[in-house]
Amino acid sequence: MGASPSIFLHGLTVWDTGERIDLAFGPHRTAPTGSASCLDESGTLGKAWMHALDAGEDIHVNCSGLTLAPGLCDPHVHFRDPGQTQKESMLSGCAAAASGGYTNVLIMPNTLPALDGAAVQPGDQGAQEVTDAGFETSIDYLQHYAEVIGETLPVRYCLCVAASMRREGLQASDIRAWKRFLRGQGASGTSGVAEGPDSHPVIAISDDGAAIADGILSEVAEHALLAGIPIVDHCEHHESGVINEGEISRRLNVPGIPSSTELTIVDRDIELARRTGQHVHLQHVSTAAAFEAIRRAKREGLPVTCETAPHYLALCDEDVLEHGTLAKMNPPLRSAADRQATIEAVCDGTVDMIATDHAPHTIAEKQLPLSEAPNGIIGLESAYGVCHSVLVDGGFIDDRRLIELMAVAPAGLMGVPSVDITAMLSDPSLGKQLRLLDLRGRDDADAIDMSILAPDEEWTIDPGNFHSKARNTPFGSWKVTGRPIATVIASALAFSRIPQGMLIDDGQGA
Repeated sequence: MGASPSIFLHGLTVWDTGERIDLAFGPHRTAPTGSASCLDESGTLGKAWMHALDAGEDIHVNCSGLTLAPGLCDPHVHFRDPGQTQKESMLSGCAAAASGGYTNVLIMPNTLPALDGAAVQPGDQGAQEVTDAGFETSIDYLQHYAEVIGETLPVRYCLCVAASMRREGLQASDIRAWKRFLRGQGASGTSGVAEGPDSHPVIAISDDGAAIADGILSEVAEHALLAGIPIVDHCEHHESGVINEGEISRRLNVPGIPSSTELTIVDRDIELARRTGQHVHLQHVSTAAAFEAIRRAKREGLPVTCETAPHYLALCDEDVLEHGTLAKMNPPLRSAADRQATIEAVCDGTVDMIATDHAPHTIAEKQLPLSEAPNGIIGLESAYGVCHSVLVDGGFIDDRRLIELMAVAPAGLMGVPSVDITAMLSDPSLGKQLRLLDLRGRDDADAIDMSILAPDEEWTIDPGNFHSKARNTPFGSWKVTGRPIATVIASALAFSRIPQGMLIDDGQGA
C-alpha cells in the first residue's frame, strides 16, 4: 500500500471574488478509533480513497460550477440529546447538519435535563444518560460527547446555557455553576479528540422554547455581561393559541396567536439593550411590526441583532391548510404580508442572519390534532436549497449575500472564525495570488472550515433520505435549486456527496 494520497478539487469558484481555484487537502479526518471519519453519503470518495491508497495516486475531482465558501453556521438548533433521543441524537443531528453544508451549530438549552449548569437529578428524564456517561451536568455530557462515544462528529458545535434553572423561568441559572464552560476555560479531551470548554464552549444564554421571563431578565443580563456572551432570546410569548391569528385560524376554528405576542418581547428586549448595553440577539423574527422595531433600534446604534428562519421566508399561515401540523411552529407562520416583510427585512439588512430552528419531533407526535401536536419543524438539510430558491432565484439577493447570511454573520455571533479564502491565497513573498489553495501542513489548519456548494443544482427534497431521525418538514417534494456538496473541517473532508461522475481519471485539473 502506497503513501497516503491527497485530494485535489479543481475549478472551484471563490464565493466573494468569483476567482477559479483548486483546493488540495490531505487524508480524511481521523476518529478516536483511528478510522476515517468522513461522512461519505455517495460512497464515491470512500471507493476512490481505497484505490488511491493501493495505487499510490492522488484523487482529483472536477468541481467546475461549485462554490467554495466559509463553512455554513446555524445559530439555532435543537438536538434533543440528552433526554429525547427518539427524536434526534447528537449523532443524527450532527449528520443532518453536515448534510446541509454546515460546519458549526449552536445547540439550544432545552435538552432534558436542561443545559443550566446544575447537577442532574436522579429520576429526571435524560439524567441517567448523563450519569451513565460519567458526568454530573448536561453541559459536561455534551462537551465530551465525542470522547464518550469514540467517534468524531462531522460538525463542530457550541452550546447555549439556560437562562433559568431547569428552564422553568422562576430562578436565574447560577453563573458560578456554568462559567467554567465558557470559551477559554481549557480543553480536557483524550484519545486525540479536542473535547471540553474550548471545543464546545458555552457562547450564549437563552431559555429558547420560551422567552426569558420578565422576573429574571435583569439578572440574566447581568450574568451575560459578566460572561461576555449575548442573550439569545425567543422573542415571542403567548399563553394560548395554536396558529397565527387571522382568517386561517378562524377557518380552522382554532385559537389564534396575535402578532403582538412577538412585538411585546422584541420591544422589551430592545429596551434591555438600551438600558444595559447588553448584546441581545432576537431569534426567529417573523412579523412586519417586529422588524420595524428592530430597524429603529439599529438606527439608534443599539447592540441588537436578529435572525429569521427559512420557513418564514418560504411559507405563510395559508400553508397550514395544506401541510397541517408540519407547518405548525412557534412563532407560528404569519400572514402573507408578514412573509413579504420578512423578505424585505433580509433585503435591507435588518435581518442579520438565517437560522433553521431545527426542531425534530416524531411522526406520531406530528400526527396528533393541530391543537395538540408539538411546535417545530426540521430544517438543516433543506435550508440552503429553500433559501437559495426563495431569495436568490427569486431575485431578492445574490449568492454572496446568502452566504453572508448563512455563514459569515452567524459565525460572528458564535465567535468562531469565518475563513478568508482570498487572504489564504495571498503569498506576500511572491507578491501575487495563488491559484492553488493548499491546506496540507498549514499552521492554521485546525481553524479552516469551509462549505462546497452547488448553487445551480436542481434537486427534490426527500425527507426519507435525511440523515436526521426526524421527518417533520413541510418541504418534502419541493423542487429547489442549490445544494451543499461537501464540507471541510480542520482542513480535512468531513462530509461528501460528490458523485462518481466528478472524478477525473487522468489526474488533470478542469
